[in-house]
Amino acid sequence: MIDGVKIKKLKVIPDERGRLMEILRSDDDLFIKFGQVYMTTAYPGVVKGWHYHKKQIDNMVVVKGMMKVVLYDSRKGSPTYKEVNEFFIGIHNPILLQIPTYVYHGFKCITEYEAICINIPSEPYNYKEPDEYREDPHSPDIPYCWERKDG
Repeated sequence: MIDGVKIKKLKVIPDERGRLMEILRSDDDLFIKFGQVYMTTAYPGVVKGWHYHKKQIDNMVVVKGMMKVVLYDSRKGSPTYKEVNEFFIGIHNPILLQIPTYVYHGFKCITEYEAICINIPSEPYNYKEPDEYREDPHSPDIPYCWERKDG
């Protein structure tokens, strides 16, 4: 796994009324600090990526549907430099994925309906100077193909 990436298995507690799932607590080992909480979605087959942050650490959870979340380590001094990780996150695999700074990430909705992601970044969004550095999702600089792998 890419150096600095952390995963927290999420516990779903169901009962006859519905279910509860804690996502991130201030007493979790991987909690750093709170910036904001936001929701983003993707429609079936849509890829949102690539980007990385210089200050912000992301804590992503997919709460509806399934997403393929892909990370690429472009940090030249990292022991996992040029490594790619795929994570399948959502209703069938409820995890929180913590993405460190300078690690490219993107996601693709892999269900036949809109997938919903909650992100709890360590920093609030800065509208005047966004901490987002983007790359085309099909850039040859990142060794990854977003196509489904049949077989």
